[in-house]
Amino acid sequence: MSEVCYNAVGRRKKAIARIRLIPGEGNIIINRRPIDEYFGLETLKLAVRQPLTLTDTLGRFDVLATVNGG
Repeated sequence: MSEVCYNAVGRRKKAIARIRLIPGEGNIIINRRPIDEYFGLETLKLAVRQPLTLTDTLGRFDVLATVNGG
């Protein structure tokens, strides 16, 4: 059985965000660092998790994000 993987790229001016969703345990990694290490404020962590919570996919996918610029 093949593994489902979703890739997306978002651009604005010189900023680029590359996101990859892979089946997993709900880990969120941003620029090779866990979300708790990358963001200090709980409100920022909540904003990142909100789309996954609304679509009921939090805990089903690992999120790997690479962001540059901006």
